[in-house]
Amino acid sequence: MRILHGAAELRAALAGASRTAFVPTMGNLHAGHVSLIELAKRHGGPVVASVFVNPLQFGVGEDFERYPRTLAADCEKLAAAGCDLVFAPDVAEMYPVPQTFAVQVPDSMANDLCGAFRPGHFSGVATVVLKLFNLAQPRVAVFGSKDFQQLMLIRDLVRQFNLPIEILAGATLREADGLALSSRNGYLSAAERLQAPQLHHELAAIVAAIRTGERGFEALAASARRRLNMAGWRVDYVAVRDAGTLAAPAPDSTSLVVLGAAWLGKTRLIDNVETPLGKLP
Repeated sequence: MRILHGAAELRAALAGASRTAFVPTMGNLHAGHVSLIELAKRHGGPVVASVFVNPLQFGVGEDFERYPRTLAADCEKLAAAGCDLVFAPDVAEMYPVPQTFAVQVPDSMANDLCGAFRPGHFSGVATVVLKLFNLAQPRVAVFGSKDFQQLMLIRDLVRQFNLPIEILAGATLREADGLALSSRNGYLSAAERLQAPQLHHELAAIVAAIRTGERGFEALAASARRRLNMAGWRVDYVAVRDAGTLAAPAPDSTSLVVLGAAWLGKTRLIDNVETPLGKLP
């Protein structure tokens, strides 16, 4: 496995490759990231992973400075998973001049769900992903389903810019108690770690109610928010949405996704659970 730090190096290494598979990450990798590499290996070659903590997607007061940088350990995991190339640029390499051009994300996404609580976040994500796509020129790119809104953003980005890239979604991996794997789980104290699965359990409970025929979506979400707040969480949102559009469920919706984001102490956790659905009455 080769580790590259320069954009020119990456382009040279991939010259002539016709079916590159790409997995962008911010590092501090866990088994969920490894599963994305394994998925990429089934759909392309060579497999390239990027490790870059992107300042554009962090807001004022967020954890850009303390986000774990663990490149050596990350490379060990990537090599064991069969990754061919690691692109690990520094900020100056990715942004050699001030990034005054940026991808404008539609208000319907920029100001909704995570976007409502992280101003500018999705513009930062879209801008860096477009830059990485331009550098790697992949035919396949893999993103995790845990970041459901981000996954939809990337799919729309590829579609609207006519990029010849197939976007694959990797399944969310979980601990035995249901907690979704996340690089930020390392921020949790021992007591918070014991409590952290509650977010997933609340979302799963909404799905269970929907599957029994309950259609009071906002009431279900409000009850979950109330239970989380009473347990000491600070809830950003719990919402039931159409899984294909992220809009409110409509009479012709065929699948739903229940999404949640909440703070446990100083750690912000996100999760989602999808469920198929027949036509609503």
